[in-house]
Amino acid sequence: MSDLRIRAATPADLDAVLAFWKSAAEGTSISDDRAGVERLVDRDPEALLLAERSGDIVGTVVAGFDGWRCHLYRLAVHPGHRRRGVATALLAAAEERFARLGGRRADAMVLTDNERARHAWRAAGYAPEEHWRRWVKPLTD
Repeated sequence: MSDLRIRAATPADLDAVLAFWKSAAEGTSISDDRAGVERLVDRDPEALLLAERSGDIVGTVVAGFDGWRCHLYRLAVHPGHRRRGVATALLAAAEERFARLGGRRADAMVLTDNERARHAWRAAGYAPEEHWRRWVKPLTD
């Protein structure tokens, strides 16, 4: 794993990130477009973390902090690089970021039908809170 590099995405990475998500991420979001990801990086330049091997993106996670809570989105690992510590390294970097910012609790957006992801999150120490249900309202059409 010594060849794995974790870094914050830059505006120059955004097209590659969007292409990566199409092949490695499960499901899509209304904000999975250039404008949405650009807003994220402009607003919080350290929120979108990339895992790279030999200059290629092999994993991502969005580690957002709103000043009160820590939120994790878009944990995705390239299928050819799974089970090699990429997700573990990304989550460790995200949790280190949250600790530096004073965050005390992280939540993760996990698709209920993605059993592989649910297993990975459990292995990382996250657990579903069944008494909470996330309610979502798109703010655009």
